[in-house]
Amino acid sequence: MKKLIVLFSLLFIATNVKAQGEAAVPFLLLSPDSRAAGIGESGGGLADNSSAIFWNPAGIAFLTGSEVNLTHSKWLPQFQLDIFYDYLTYRQYMEELDGSLTASITYMNYGEFVRTSSASPDPIGKFRSFDAALTLGYATKLSNDWGLGLNFRLIHSRLSDKPTENEKGTGVATTVSFDIGAMWRPEKLSLPLIGDYDNSLSIGVNLSNLGPKIAYIDQAQADPIPTNFRLGMAFRLFEDEFNSLTYIVDFSKLLVDKGIAKTDAGLIGEDTTGTSKSVKRKDFYEAIFTAWADQPFSEELRDIVTTMGLEYWYGTPEDFMFALRAGYFYEDPSFGNRKFITIGAGIRYEMYGFDFSYISTSVFKDGENHPLADTLRFSLLIGWGAQPQKILGFPRGI
Repeated sequence: MKKLIVLFSLLFIATNVKAQGEAAVPFLLLSPDSRAAGIGESGGGLADNSSAIFWNPAGIAFLTGSEVNLTHSKWLPQFQLDIFYDYLTYRQYMEELDGSLTASITYMNYGEFVRTSSASPDPIGKFRSFDAALTLGYATKLSNDWGLGLNFRLIHSRLSDKPTENEKGTGVATTVSFDIGAMWRPEKLSLPLIGDYDNSLSIGVNLSNLGPKIAYIDQAQADPIPTNFRLGMAFRLFEDEFNSLTYIVDFSKLLVDKGIAKTDAGLIGEDTTGTSKSVKRKDFYEAIFTAWADQPFSEELRDIVTTMGLEYWYGTPEDFMFALRAGYFYEDPSFGNRKFITIGAGIRYEMYGFDFSYISTSVFKDGENHPLADTLRFSLLIGWGAQPQKILGFPRGI
């Protein structure tokens, strides 16, 4: 029963399809906030609100003041399941620490399940399943142009409250992970023969979910968590007194040992005896290096997920602002085949903000049957006490 629960959870989270067989707790890869979701689920280079805890914690090093952000999404709406996703963040700039302290709670509810036995399909009980994570972090400037962010995360997964008849352990597991991010946002940037682009470019790198494997049964059957590399860029294309247009692009790759079995079928790690035997999966501190070269180079490139989007703002921070967003998410057909267009909008008034995003897959073949079709996310934020500053466009007062 437990194995069926794990399979169900991994399949219907609808993250990277390959990751479903490579890593546990894939809810850690879900785009958590509506703003980034509206620009194609990209934010590694933008990262200028408290949701940067997920995208790139180093982005918070350039922010002051305080902010609370809450996102809610009904997940996989077309299946009419009791699955929802909540994300709560908080950041607080502290001058005495020369940086910001951050915290977030991620909660993925899978709903209620009926328990059966191997002897009979008749129900013998019910239970609820969920995944959750608590993240604490710190971000600070190394210089005017460079930021550094660090996170510590406690992960708890409850897929089943009891073991199957023939296995030890339960469907409950706990582990920890770390994130490290860096951000370059030059105050002054002059490109020869092109022009000056002061406060217009941001490039960030984030290595997230570095940590030990998670074990539901025993350590011999433990699975790696989804360590992920993200490279992001944000570039202000246009700005005047009332208008701002920014282009955002991210490249991300899962850094997990695939655990490919040795076979006589010409697969990686061929066994000349013709027998098949499992391969011990590498720990995260090895996989972050070996995952870049555990398949042919062309395959490694296709394994990279590309996301991009445009964000347009109109208004002034002192009065009222609204945003329009559009984006595109692309995953190679051999490595998940997720392709969708996103749209979104947002408003900012004084210390309050509201964002929403929508995923459309109907423009692609069989898109109407895609599990992510018609997914909506809603975010509410409250920010106060920030010092106005130039960050990729308008001074951000909240």
